[in-house]
Amino acid sequence: MAFYQLIKTQKIPTSINVIWDFISSPSNLKEITPEHLGFIITSDTGKEKMYPGMIITYKVSPLLGIKLNWVTEITHLKDKEYFVDEQRIGPYSMWHHEHKIEAIEGGVLMTDIVTYQPPMGLLGVIAHSLFIKKQLQRIFDYRSMALENKFGKFIQ
Repeated sequence: MAFYQLIKTQKIPTSINVIWDFISSPSNLKEITPEHLGFIITSDTGKEKMYPGMIITYKVSPLLGIKLNWVTEITHLKDKEYFVDEQRIGPYSMWHHEHKIEAIEGGVLMTDIVTYQPPMGLLGVIAHSLFIKKQLQRIFDYRSMALENKFGKFIQ
């Protein structure tokens, strides 16, 4: 079975405290997710900050408008440095997403490392080459644009 990895970096002109407050609040995830995915948080996280062991449930429509349940667990977290969410139930056979932030001159470098395995064995490999890889890239491109709109463009 094939595993894939997407690595995305973005420089953001803000402080560690500001970006951490934003990304560590599950309620903000909808703001940086493309509307066409129909993303809805179904767990009652309110304005709560993430913590190790936190379970977050969503509904999402990644394909043909079909609503799927997605359950993730925050498995690791170091305040103002990183957190990891892992899929417990959802559209992938395996999903591990590490969100890292570090201070740089003029702002913050944010790095997303997503390691995943599509479902359905060989059919998943084919689906990955046909659309899954492109869809994930578009989702993270949208996220970059949304963060730039919210926090500004990084100028070197």
